[in-house]
Amino acid sequence: MGNTQHDPEVERTDTVLVGIDGSDASLHALDWAAAEAKARGWALQIVCAYALPSFAAASLDGGYAALDDSSIREGARVVVAEAQQRVEGLDLEVTACVATGDATSVLVEMSKSVRLAVVGTRGRGGFAERLLGTVSSALPAHGHCPTVVVPLRENADGEGYESPKPVKRIVVGVDGSPAAECALRRAMEEAQAWGAVLTAVAAIPVAAGAGVLAWLPAAIDHEQVLADVAEGLDVVVNRAAEDYPGVDVRRHALDGTGAELLTEFSTATDLVVVGSRGRGGFRGLLLGSTSQAVLHHSACPVMVVRAGADAGPPIRGVDFG
Repeated sequence: MGNTQHDPEVERTDTVLVGIDGSDASLHALDWAAAEAKARGWALQIVCAYALPSFAAASLDGGYAALDDSSIREGARVVVAEAQQRVEGLDLEVTACVATGDATSVLVEMSKSVRLAVVGTRGRGGFAERLLGTVSSALPAHGHCPTVVVPLRENADGEGYESPKPVKRIVVGVDGSPAAECALRRAMEEAQAWGAVLTAVAAIPVAAGAGVLAWLPAAIDHEQVLADVAEGLDVVVNRAAEDYPGVDVRRHALDGTGAELLTEFSTATDLVVVGSRGRGGFRGLLLGSTSQAVLHHSACPVMVVRAGADAGPPIRGVDFG
């Protein structure tokens, strides 16, 4: 892994970047980011970004009143100071700053020089759960490094929130695409750093009535399709595993869609890793359907590894089936 492809002049450091705003969700993400930095032996960089309203207030003389941002900036400084106190004693190299500007834009720019960016989001249930905050949906789509979105979940008794869990179980979606292969490699790095068990899942909806692959002949041997996918999965995983000795990788070729299966796995795992194709222009505003769905519904933190971002070299390609 070297310097970012987007700006060769920017040197990438072994750092976890976390965006905070003082909310419970962002402090939960801070705790997760600190644990990740500790596990990887990396530094932690904390940033609180704020933007002033884009309109100006009209004054009595017909001019415009200047908006004094000193109180807003001071509030941001307090948030940063409290965050620094929260991670004291963890034996981490910690830097922190207040930045002026749209939070997404600030974090995207800063992601050029770090290995991982982390943000939080609040799971609220119902329709609202399908809509992530602006930063937690835009950063994975535009960041120059992998991004982890950490959901904030209430305790079962409704009192307070769950604490971040050590990463002992990781699930990664693999479909033979370059983006998924990059995600697999990154998932192996995480498993190696945490001493976690890694499960690689290849999904293909072959069951009758699935609707997704309605063009398949009715007489097709569904078991053979899954066997072919499993064989391709083994080839991809085995090649990647050569660079990560000691990582325990379980493999499953399953009937279903990637979004459904990864979301289901998220209820019994500590980190889901998913790849997303990087696309320029307007289409780059959106992540792929699988990564979007997993981000919206996952019960655990989700790492999005976007093709085109600095996620490490891809594995030699294999065509599933």
